[in-house]
Amino acid sequence: MIKIHTNGSLTKEEVDLYVEDLKKRHPDKRFTEISFSLDGDEVVADYKFESVEFERIRRITGYLVGTLDRFNDAKKAEVEDRVKHL
Repeated sequence: MIKIHTNGSLTKEEVDLYVEDLKKRHPDKRFTEISFSLDGDEVVADYKFESVEFERIRRITGYLVGTLDRFNDAKKAEVEDRVKHL
Protein backbone atom coordinates (compact mmCIF):
# COMPACT_ATOMS: atom_id res chain seq x y z
CA MET A 1 0.00 0.00 0.00
CA ILE A 2 1.42 3.36 -1.03
CA LYS A 3 1.00 6.32 1.32
CA ILE A 4 0.16 9.39 -0.78
CA HIS A 5 0.39 12.94 0.54
CA THR A 6 -0.74 16.07 -1.28
CA ASN A 7 -1.13 19.69 -0.30
CA GLY A 8 -4.78 19.57 -1.40
CA SER A 9 -4.28 21.43 -4.70
CA LEU A 10 -4.41 18.34 -6.90
CA THR A 11 -7.51 16.35 -7.76
CA LYS A 12 -7.65 12.59 -7.23
CA GLU A 13 -7.52 12.07 -10.99
CA GLU A 14 -4.33 14.16 -11.27
CA VAL A 15 -2.71 12.29 -8.41
CA ASP A 16 -3.63 8.95 -10.00
CA LEU A 17 -2.05 10.04 -13.30
CA TYR A 18 1.17 11.13 -11.59
CA VAL A 19 1.35 7.87 -9.63
CA GLU A 20 0.90 5.83 -12.83
CA ASP A 21 3.61 7.90 -14.52
CA LEU A 22 6.03 7.26 -11.64
CA LYS A 23 5.28 3.53 -11.79
CA LYS A 24 6.08 3.53 -15.52
CA ARG A 25 9.36 5.37 -14.90
CA HIS A 26 10.41 2.94 -12.15
CA PRO A 27 8.84 -0.42 -13.12
CA ASP A 28 11.23 -2.51 -11.02
CA LYS A 29 10.75 -0.55 -7.79
CA ARG A 30 8.01 -0.57 -5.16
CA PHE A 31 6.91 2.74 -3.71
CA THR A 32 6.20 3.10 -0.01
CA GLU A 33 5.37 6.81 0.10
CA ILE A 34 4.75 9.59 -2.44
CA SER A 35 4.30 13.29 -1.67
CA PHE A 36 3.09 15.81 -4.23
CA SER A 37 3.41 19.58 -3.90
CA LEU A 38 3.03 22.53 -6.26
CA ASP A 39 5.99 24.80 -7.03
CA GLY A 40 4.47 27.53 -9.17
CA ASP A 41 3.11 25.72 -12.21
CA GLU A 42 5.15 22.57 -11.63
CA VAL A 43 4.21 19.51 -9.60
CA VAL A 44 7.05 18.22 -7.44
CA ALA A 45 7.00 14.54 -6.50
CA ASP A 46 9.04 13.25 -3.57
CA TYR A 47 8.97 9.48 -3.17
CA LYS A 48 10.51 6.62 -1.23
CA PHE A 49 11.12 3.06 -2.38
CA GLU A 50 10.78 -0.19 -0.47
CA SER A 51 14.17 -1.43 0.68
CA VAL A 52 15.64 -4.36 -1.20
CA GLU A 53 17.49 -7.20 0.49
CA PHE A 54 20.85 -8.02 -1.04
CA GLU A 55 23.81 -10.21 -0.30
CA ARG A 56 27.17 -8.50 -0.08
CA ILE A 57 29.72 -10.07 -2.41
CA ARG A 58 33.43 -9.53 -1.72
CA ARG A 59 36.63 -10.63 -3.37
CA ILE A 60 38.56 -12.55 -0.74
CA THR A 61 41.79 -14.39 -1.52
CA GLY A 62 40.94 -14.45 -5.23
CA TYR A 63 37.35 -15.66 -4.88
CA LEU A 64 34.03 -13.80 -5.06
CA VAL A 65 32.13 -14.85 -1.95
CA GLY A 66 29.23 -13.72 0.18
CA THR A 67 30.21 -15.64 3.32
CA LEU A 68 33.19 -17.67 4.44
CA ASP A 69 31.20 -20.72 5.56
CA ARG A 70 32.17 -22.79 2.49
CA PHE A 71 35.90 -22.13 2.85
CA ASN A 72 38.09 -24.99 4.07
CA ASP A 73 40.46 -24.51 7.04
CA ALA A 74 43.38 -23.42 4.83
CA LYS A 75 41.35 -20.70 3.09
CA LYS A 76 39.93 -19.50 6.44
CA ALA A 77 43.50 -19.23 7.78
CA GLU A 78 44.49 -17.29 4.65
CA VAL A 79 41.64 -14.85 5.31
CA GLU A 80 42.79 -14.39 8.91
CA ASP A 81 46.40 -13.75 7.83
CA ARG A 82 45.70 -11.23 5.11
CA VAL A 83 46.35 -7.51 5.54
CA LYS A 84 43.10 -5.53 5.47
CA HIS A 85 43.30 -2.14 3.76
CA LEU A 86 40.93 0.57 4.92
